[in-house]
Amino acid sequence: MKFVLALVITMTLITAASHSQVTKQPFGKTPDGTAVDLYVLKNSALEAHIMTYGGIVVSLKAADRHGKQDDVVLGFDSLDLYLASSPYFGALIGRYGNRIAKGSFKLDGKTYSVPKNDGENSLHGGTKGFDKVVWAGKAIPNGLELTYVSKDGEMGYPGTLIATVRYTLEGHDLRIEYTATTDKDTVLNLTNHSYFNLAGSGDILNHQVKIKASHYTPVDAGLIPTGELATVEATPFDFRKATAIGARIDTDNEQLRRGKGYDHNWVLDTGGKFEQVAEVYEPTTGRVLQVLTSEPGLQFYSGNFLDGTLKGKKGGIYARRSGLCLETQHFPDSPNHPNFPSTELKPGTRYHTTTWYRFAAR
Repeated sequence: MKFVLALVITMTLITAASHSQVTKQPFGKTPDGTAVDLYVLKNSALEAHIMTYGGIVVSLKAADRHGKQDDVVLGFDSLDLYLASSPYFGALIGRYGNRIAKGSFKLDGKTYSVPKNDGENSLHGGTKGFDKVVWAGKAIPNGLELTYVSKDGEMGYPGTLIATVRYTLEGHDLRIEYTATTDKDTVLNLTNHSYFNLAGSGDILNHQVKIKASHYTPVDAGLIPTGELATVEATPFDFRKATAIGARIDTDNEQLRRGKGYDHNWVLDTGGKFEQVAEVYEPTTGRVLQVLTSEPGLQFYSGNFLDGTLKGKKGGIYARRSGLCLETQHFPDSPNHPNFPSTELKPGTRYHTTTWYRFAAR
């Protein structure tokens, strides 16, 4: 490990086997004075900028069919803009990714209340989820390890939880590995909320999406699953064959009206095996994004609530549907649906899940 002292202290770790590099630099402070660092992960194929505030993927550069690299995730140029207003751009989400109905769930016969920050429901861990805390970061071979200790009762969730997330670059992959332990029975659903635009700008309606799922979970007016596992057959939710997002997004369909487009959980046809579950292709640049995971669900969100009020990197405007999310996860509101895969985590057991975002061009 090599330390260089300059105006900015930079730590560089080079791993010969993968030719990856990790550097660290200051990225500002939170209102309470906590320092935030930005880690830059770089190899011959990808470059990722990730900060310790919220574990946010600030930037991710990937090459097009001509070898030209461009930033393919939405975000901001400064910490202050993330603090002011961000629709979870690039963030680590916890303790519970997605929604919990009416901010309430039962566990071991006891009812727990969590903050309602999405109408009558709780969204992405509450008013101060894992996306709004500063994680402890350190460089590791090929990447970055982040750790956060969530105390018993934080945002209403039981148990002191020790969560660790590793971001690494391996060839053409950005890999995210999540682990956690608890000292009390609790519920947990971690994910990453990056908004992708493989063209680098404009809307995502021409992106072609393929999802390995025969069913999805329909939602009520509050975007809470009804409990049904509905077939995608003969619906706008059938992405078993690659289909442009814009082809059916404005179809006269009650589920699409409720989400203002796609904002639903797909039930993956993988049986819990780690494999490719989704692919996105952008025809003008040739960029391809493949998603690999062992999670049972995938939330595909088409950026419907972006409204042009946010100024992003280099002053760009984030209009409606200018980014898409592919959040690997357990199902929304699982603690209130016994028929869904369980999200319970018990003392003595280890939460562990991995997601790979793999980039290519054709």
